[in-house]
Amino acid sequence: MVEEAAHPDAFHVSGPRNVTSPNWRDLLNSSWKDGNYKRTVIACFIQAVYLLELDRQENRTEQNALAPKWWIPFKYKLAQTLIDERDGSIFGAILEWDRSAALSAFVVIRPSGAPRAVLALRGTLLKSPSIRRDIEDDLRFLAWESLEGSVRFKIALEALKSVSDRYGSSNVCIAGHSLGAGFALQVGKALAKEGIYVETHLFNPPSVSLAMSMRNIGEKAEHVWKRLKSVLPSGNETQVSCNEEEKTVGVGLKSWMHQLYGLKNHGVGLGKWVPHLYVNNSDYICCSYNDPDGMGNKSDKENIVPKNGQPAAKLFVVSKGNQKFFEAHGLEQWWSENAELQLVLHNSKLISRQLRSLYTSPASQQTLGKS
Repeated sequence: MVEEAAHPDAFHVSGPRNVTSPNWRDLLNSSWKDGNYKRTVIACFIQAVYLLELDRQENRTEQNALAPKWWIPFKYKLAQTLIDERDGSIFGAILEWDRSAALSAFVVIRPSGAPRAVLALRGTLLKSPSIRRDIEDDLRFLAWESLEGSVRFKIALEALKSVSDRYGSSNVCIAGHSLGAGFALQVGKALAKEGIYVETHLFNPPSVSLAMSMRNIGEKAEHVWKRLKSVLPSGNETQVSCNEEEKTVGVGLKSWMHQLYGLKNHGVGLGKWVPHLYVNNSDYICCSYNDPDGMGNKSDKENIVPKNGQPAAKLFVVSKGNQKFFEAHGLEQWWSENAELQLVLHNSKLISRQLRSLYTSPASQQTLGKS
């Protein structure tokens, strides 16, 4: 107990302050309807996953484990741990509403807005027992901007499908931080393509990859070609040749982007899946989500917005001036009392790219697939 009291990751040491546990008042006015409360609790659940793995690595027992203190105050219980079969590390967990614990606090029904189950995914842990596999997936995203080849993607996808089937997708939430946010985004998007829409919360999601840089180079090359073509002679023979070459270049780029993105011929209900992204302007890993222009020109701005007018994603930005990386990328800021978030509604080219496959009509995708 002395070790727990002095541990910097103990809930009572570094956890949120002035956040109440569910009580009978939530039956009248649920705290879960408050966006700040929901963000705080979900961030705590992700912190619990980090600590589940640290508890495992440091051989803590049920008596001195740190992780449970991060979900018990909110009347949730551990239902399942997600384990990376390559090294035995815990990278995720499913937390479910604990009805027995709630009844002891005279909360006879689950408060409105409280998810029945939450799938939480941690990010990279700089500890030797798990760092190899964490970094392996970090490099996978850096190289390909995709995590679908990872065993963790498959495990998380199956877990989310299972819990959604059990409780209904409207009663389930997926959340992640850093690398875990990358998995949460891609798992949530995979289910959305199947018509299963799960509430998604992404803290400091990764936004930098070599694949993105290559796409930017491809877009610039196409733009340069169009500018070059515009100054070439306009004779009929030359015009035909230019048109054919332009078509070849355009088709080639589109085909390459199609393979890179793995777009599928899926049409989904527009606006039914709206992930929540939480980014810090001083965090170079995720700050590109707040870049309205990306690498394109003004005429190339595009924010994938469903035809019904609902946003494709909700982007919350915190800006505290110049911060050190570990502070700007840390999870603790999202339950901090002085967290001042701004809901940003401008165009974000990166969000558009991440969600393009959801909001592209099947007809246009079929045309792209034939290129």
